Amino acid sequence: MRPLYVDLDGTLIATDSLHESLLQLVRVSPASLLALPVWLLRGKAALKQEVAQRTAIDVQTLPYRPEVLELVRGARTAGRRTVLATASDGRLARAVASHLGLFDAVLASDGEHNLRGAGKHAAIEADAGGRGFSYAGNDHVDLAVWREAEAAVVVSRSEALARRVAGLTAVEARIVPPRTPFKRYLYGVRLHQWLKNVLVFLPLMPVLHELTQPILLHAALAFLAFGLMASGIYVLNDLLDLESDRRHHRKRLRPFAAGEITAREGLVMAGLLCAASLALSLALLPGAFVSVLLLYMALTSAYSLTLKRRAVVDVFALAGLYTIRVAAGTAATGLPLSFWILSFSMFIFLSLALAKRYVELSGPPLEVQRMKRDRGYHPVDAPFVLCTGIAAGQMAVLLLGLYLHDQEVLARYDDPEYLWVLIPLFLFWTMRVWLKAIRGALDDDPVVFAARDWVSRWAVGIAALALWMAD
Repeated sequence: MRPLYVDLDGTLIATDSLHESLLQLVRVSPASLLALPVWLLRGKAALKQEVAQRTAIDVQTLPYRPEVLELVRGARTAGRRTVLATASDGRLARAVASHLGLFDAVLASDGEHNLRGAGKHAAIEADAGGRGFSYAGNDHVDLAVWREAEAAVVVSRSEALARRVAGLTAVEARIVPPRTPFKRYLYGVRLHQWLKNVLVFLPLMPVLHELTQPILLHAALAFLAFGLMASGIYVLNDLLDLESDRRHHRKRLRPFAAGEITAREGLVMAGLLCAASLALSLALLPGAFVSVLLLYMALTSAYSLTLKRRAVVDVFALAGLYTIRVAAGTAATGLPLSFWILSFSMFIFLSLALAKRYVELSGPPLEVQRMKRDRGYHPVDAPFVLCTGIAAGQMAVLLLGLYLHDQEVLARYDDPEYLWVLIPLFLFWTMRVWLKAIRGALDDDPVVFAARDWVSRWAVGIAALALWMAD
């Protein structure tokens, strides 16, 4: 019976291992990126080997295509020889083969020979010893192999590719991967997280009765610009966190972790979103806002690359990212930057960031153990995170009370006594968030929880009513 040779990237797995290895290299050794051109001058096989030696993709969590796995199992059951034939580096290919236990041999790039296209065909011909073989692939570059194969397995949605393969050899099987719905791309850019960007409107609260159309327009443009930039950074963050997300009981279902959107597509998405944000800001918003946006971009990139893996530093960075949104609102509208609002923002968002970490430290034991590697927190840190988070929330309420007692603030309202509703309301909300966290009923993102929680919605409504009655 003819042997079956199976490609790895895009065929056996719904991703590209080289792209994922490069992303991991960015995270674990950013300085190594400077050596990429030197490695590439020695050939693509050498580049793959150098990257593979500096990274360690967890092959257990890769998004394998179940239909292809079933095909390989069926071939082995029928007594056929199965071989993993890939342009990926041999170190990774052998790890995949060892994990799956479905292949009799591995053909892969070795630092000198890049097994892609004609190079892969030559390796397969040598391994097959002149006998007929079947080859499973997914890309036009595989036509060089299919042209000499006795039969083909086409793993692609492309009808044009399927027709070309059928014109070259017999098609043994056709596997059509499901098309990624548009809503999954929308989920990938985290549109629901745009709720956080409402903070750019916070500086408008003390001057509601003095708002003008230009101020509102600039605030709305700032909201859009921050949304686009945040979405681009979220995409980049998800790409850098692929392995840890795949180990998470919920995050493994995200479109990038699940292989529904490739790393290459994700990088293009991130680039376009960030470029659109900068273009909008440069064209329509003040230079001060652009500076704040660049600061946000730098801090959130640093958070994605390194800060989020350092305990305590990570929550201060998160609180800073929220507070920067408030500063962006003042920069976009020209309104004064209030010390009280900034102080309140820093403490409340520090509390929420700690709530996020507390929920993660209260999760399943295996995921709690991974927190040490992925976030720098030990399981014993949970009481510290709990106490610090509650204290930060209470301090935020105290600052809110002092702010509302300021004579300059009171002078802006006709009936300022209604503002005091905000203090018990906010105290109740922060206490409820932490009670939910302790009971394990809080989403690991408090902002998402607030958006979905009916009590939080009522609290926002009551606060808005109090502000309206005080004005």
